[in-house]
Amino acid sequence: MKVASIGNIIEFKDGLQGIVEKVNENSVIVDLTYMDNYRDLDLDRRTVVNHKNYKIIEA
Repeated sequence: MKVASIGNIIEFKDGLQGIVEKVNENSVIVDLTYMDNYRDLDLDRRTVVNHKNYKIIEA
């Protein structure tokens, strides 16, 4: 399992994407405002994603 770094773009949970803001031991904190349709989705600005539940799109 490859762990993301700060600034990486990741994809998780049915195609949601975001920029990694912080890397924790078991998870990352992701800024979701990276997505063009962020406002339409009615989501919080940030979310926590376990390392097992994402793939790195752009390093």
